[in-house]
Formats: sequence, C-alpha cells, structure tokens
Amino acid sequence: MGKSFFIVAALVLTLGCAQAQVDAESTVVFDKATLTVGEETLNVEYAKTFEQRARGLMFRKSLCEDCGMFFKFESPRFAGMWMKNTFIPLDVAFIDRNGVITDIKPLTPHSLESVGSSKEVLYALEMNQGWFAENEIKVGDQITID
Repeated sequence: MGKSFFIVAALVLTLGCAQAQVDAESTVVFDKATLTVGEETLNVEYAKTFEQRARGLMFRKSLCEDCGMFFKFESPRFAGMWMKNTFIPLDVAFIDRNGVITDIKPLTPHSLESVGSSKEVLYALEMNQGWFAENEIKVGDQITID
C-alpha cells in the first residue's frame, strides 16, 4: 500500500501542476462595456459570465491608465474580491443595482484575503490603484452603464 499511495500522490500532484499551467495559459475572451463615472467615459472589459469573473485580471503584468474590468454578478449580493494570481495593485468600487458606488477598497497583489462590499451590490469595477482618488470618484457617485 505504501508504494501505491506514493505513486498515486505523485500523479495527483503532477496533474494538479499541469492544470494550473493550463489555467494560466488559457484564453478567456471578455466582452466590452462603456461606463460613465463622474466626468470620465471608460471603455472597459466586461466580466459577466462565471468563467470571465473567475479569471478577472489574473496573470496580467500591467493595465493601461484608464483601463479596468467591470463585473456583473448574477444577482445582488454581498460580494467579495481577492487577488489570487493578480500582479497589478487595484482598487475595487462595489456598485449597487442602481449604479451607486457603495465602497471603494484597495486590493493587494496576490492576496487571498477576500475584500468585501458593505452592502448588497450587483456590480464591481476594478481599476489601477489610486485611479478613483485621482479622478475624484467617491462613494455615493453614480455610474452609468451604456
């Protein structure tokens, strides 16, 4: 039993590492969305499917100045975001079903800590860290989805 167990364990570990490699290299195609936030009009990537939301901005090394990712959840919920395999420091704005920003919170690269909304939200917008402050976007501001 001892030798069989180690062979099976080695096989499982090998397959797990191979799957992680495939996940990092697999391509997820994102939709596009146009948002108006304050005086800014943004053309961002739109993650509305489970696969798109699960991938998010993972494995990317950079993000242009006004680029971001907009997430739509299946229904309003207390949402949480984490930064597994994400290299870029980000801020997330949680947004309710009416398009009102409920929270803006920093996200730390590679952190597995879930950063959550304070209220039920339907959307989230991830931008480069500091983007919301630099553009004077704050909690209570309205986001319009075109």
